Amino acid sequence: MIKQTVLPFKLEETKDLITPHAGLALLGEFAVGLGLLNALDKDLPAPGSGAGYRASEHVFPLMLMLNGGGRSLADLRQIKDDDGLREVLPLRRMPSSDATGDWLRRSGVNAGLEGLGKVNRRVLKRGLKYDGIKGYTLDIDATGIEAEKETAKMTYKGYTGYMPIVGHLAENGLIVGDEFREGNASPAAGNLEFIKYCARQLPEGKFIKAFRADSAAYQAEIINYCHAKGIAYAIGADLDEAVVRQIKSIGNSDWQVYQNGFITETVHCMNKTKQAFRLVVIRRAVQGQLFEQTGATERYTAIATNRTEDLEQLVQWYNQRGQCSENRIKELKIGFGMERMPCGRFKANAVFFRIGCLAYNVGRLFVLKTLDKSWHRHQVQTLRWKLYATAGKIVFRGRYVWLKVRRHLRSLFAEIRAGSWSFANT
Repeated sequence: MIKQTVLPFKLEETKDLITPHAGLALLGEFAVGLGLLNALDKDLPAPGSGAGYRASEHVFPLMLMLNGGGRSLADLRQIKDDDGLREVLPLRRMPSSDATGDWLRRSGVNAGLEGLGKVNRRVLKRGLKYDGIKGYTLDIDATGIEAEKETAKMTYKGYTGYMPIVGHLAENGLIVGDEFREGNASPAAGNLEFIKYCARQLPEGKFIKAFRADSAAYQAEIINYCHAKGIAYAIGADLDEAVVRQIKSIGNSDWQVYQNGFITETVHCMNKTKQAFRLVVIRRAVQGQLFEQTGATERYTAIATNRTEDLEQLVQWYNQRGQCSENRIKELKIGFGMERMPCGRFKANAVFFRIGCLAYNVGRLFVLKTLDKSWHRHQVQTLRWKLYATAGKIVFRGRYVWLKVRRHLRSLFAEIRAGSWSFANT
């Protein structure tokens, strides 16, 4: 019986060596030039025996998988089964997904997390070397990850999971620091220590010049630290009793029309702050709920700052953290698969999350260093569609391996490879 099909094309097998991830070969080449594999083997614990897999043999495929769209350890099979990709990248030896899961659990208890922090610092040192910037803006924010793990704790949002905190550099989007936390950890806990950790992660000669955060960072010790270090800050203020009382004392004539509300400023201090600071306040009317008898109410937003620009410029700068921090955390979670954790053990998931941050940074640097500015605002989903998920054919000629791609992609691939070479040799 002849099988009928909707469209009149035929299927046939081929013995040609073809990869559906030709663009990932470019990312992998960039990572090699970055020195990532050597750094992983240097800073993470060595295998227990000569036959064991090195740290780079676990992390490098994970980095490719997360950039390529994989969301679980099982998706490593897509890399392992891609003979074409493995032919052009240093992937001749590759552990199974189960072996990588075991390695994550071991790394969680034998200094793997600290080693990955050192690797990220090396990546930042290379990536920031010639960017012409000395002082950076640090944006930090905590984010919830839902997980139905036996050991996961209940978050303040009402689900079990984890509550990591992430620090981004606003100028380039790179993750300078991360800390994986239990779900019941307060978003306000340990923020000063985390800011100091982010500052230590920067290369010598680089520093934090500005800081933005939501009200979880509205703490006297953070404000005092910023004043002492000369850091310009804008922090969402808690509407606690003292702040509300200060707002209520502002006269009606002091408010200026601003967008769909009003704006003003006053001076405020906390019990333990060593200096007073500007308190910028925005007042907006809030429409009452349907059938609610109380009518419209007023809603206040307050920002604590030591910056000196006018009110509208200050609010505009503070609101940029929505793009520089919140949206980039969404990219990390949704784009790089960090919205789900693979293991039942907290420390193993902390290692996986840090690998996700490292994969994000390598991907981000790849875009910044090898592609023109028209690519710099693309999310990773767009990179997959336009670059990573392109087909290539592997051909052997004499001593050389050739990666063949469509004619309209060849010049782009060549430019990227030239950019990787230039970056690797600077």
